[in-house]
Amino acid sequence: MGGAGAFGARLVAGLAATTDLPVIVAGRDLARAEAVARTVPEGRGRAVRLDTARVGASELRAVGAGIVVDAAGPFQGGAPVLARAAIEAGLPYLDLADGRDFVAAFPALDAAARANGVVALTGASSTPALSNAALDALTEGWRAVETVRVAIVPGNRAPRGLSVMRAILSYAGQPVRVLRAGAWQSRPGWGLMSRITVPGLGRRFASLCETPDLDILPARFPALRTALFRAGLELPALHLGLSLASLPVRWRLLPSLVPFARPFLAMAGGLDRFGSDRGGMSVEALGRDAAGRPTRAVWSLVAEAGDGPYVPTLPALAAIRRLTEPSAAPIPPGARPCTGVLPLAAIEAEMARLAIRTRRDTDHPAPLFERALGTGFAGMPEAVRALHGSVGDGAFRGRAEVLRGRGAAVALVAGLFRLPPAMADGPIRVTMEPDPEAGEERWTRSFPGRRFASRMRLAGPGGRGRVREWFGPFAMDLAVSAHPAGLDMAVTGWRLGPLPLPRALRPTTQASERVDAQGRFRFDVALFLPFVGLLVHYRGWLIRDVAREEETP
Repeated sequence: MGGAGAFGARLVAGLAATTDLPVIVAGRDLARAEAVARTVPEGRGRAVRLDTARVGASELRAVGAGIVVDAAGPFQGGAPVLARAAIEAGLPYLDLADGRDFVAAFPALDAAARANGVVALTGASSTPALSNAALDALTEGWRAVETVRVAIVPGNRAPRGLSVMRAILSYAGQPVRVLRAGAWQSRPGWGLMSRITVPGLGRRFASLCETPDLDILPARFPALRTALFRAGLELPALHLGLSLASLPVRWRLLPSLVPFARPFLAMAGGLDRFGSDRGGMSVEALGRDAAGRPTRAVWSLVAEAGDGPYVPTLPALAAIRRLTEPSAAPIPPGARPCTGVLPLAAIEAEMARLAIRTRRDTDHPAPLFERALGTGFAGMPEAVRALHGSVGDGAFRGRAEVLRGRGAAVALVAGLFRLPPAMADGPIRVTMEPDPEAGEERWTRSFPGRRFASRMRLAGPGGRGRVREWFGPFAMDLAVSAHPAGLDMAVTGWRLGPLPLPRALRPTTQASERVDAQGRFRFDVALFLPFVGLLVHYRGWLIRDVAREEETP
């Protein structure tokens, strides 16, 4: 179904090139279906007119289907009409669904599929089938998977269909529920923009997408603290333009961008001659390997010569091969997402005829404070090392007391940096999001009604014994020293952007990290301003936050 579409036609081409199976190309437009059917050699292709929204079991039996594949889309907001018909007809079913809601609801068909002895797999595509197969291969034997980041960045000359455009616009600017640093947050679709590197392809913009992986990855990996799925457009003008276009949806001035799918498609088509036909995909995992070492592993794919649009069809092709080859291990009946079914090697084998290459990169990056402290890191108490010792995202919770200085200057600076208000005893949550590629960590301290964040990296070349902490455009250079009791920090300089600021006006700090009698990490941080005195003093304890929570807006 959808066999004449952008992905369906490529799946037909894969079946024609690598199997001797007869192929029925189905769709609402019979002329387009017939044109694709004629590309299947030896008379193995034929076309029929069927509508995925209305098809029934009797029609599938009447056309002589053996396996039913839904490549029509868009799946966002759709109902599994075709899947129900296939199950009722007793036929194996696959789809290329990338709709989060569609895939999440699909297991409701499981009882019927089991009763009829039918295999029904949803998401036999780049997400979740390929992304999870790559992740399983990367992290086999690991003790913990803490952070997963998936990205797809097609070339600008890749063909775009109306269904694909509608799928993208369905979540642009809309609230997307995503797990970050152990908390479920709501972030705007096509937000969380960053520049990512795909090995062999270079750096490209990528933004948050609404995909099944956002639910599936946290369910499959209990220790996972962050699961992100991003996509990017090769031309910065298009990527940033869509981000700007999504603002009215974020601000609730428009309900959705979907009604503008045709104009967006036309505008994007007008820029087809720019950019390239090179696209890619990456799956990055951070955590601890079988030996307990902090580990970063990346599986990446680069498609040349316009072969990128074949990638979403390859898991379905591998699944069809497994369902039809007598020697292949049978897939148990039931309706579920296509994860844990196809090994990465089986999907990669389908790439042999295409201009697609993959690679795996694994390293063991030292956490920021380990690089800053050198051999002294190992001599600190375990509770202190645990807080600073991860390359994946981490979260800690506890209790804190906050004292604030007095005066207008203190209020102004505290408001500028969103420092916590005074409290005698209250909850605190601290998250660390390391970025090994950038060599920095993002720290977020959440107090009741207030949250402030900073970025840390080594101060200068080598950075031994020094860390630079950025609060917006301002930065403080910190001397860090480790000893058997814990860690101490002191301000040695400050700057605005790249410009050093006068030493006489720099803040001073008294900061220490210790372990209390209960074995908990204990912090004590006091910050003072010249001529003003105390700015803020907060102290308390933290333990690892193992539960996922809903973040308070």
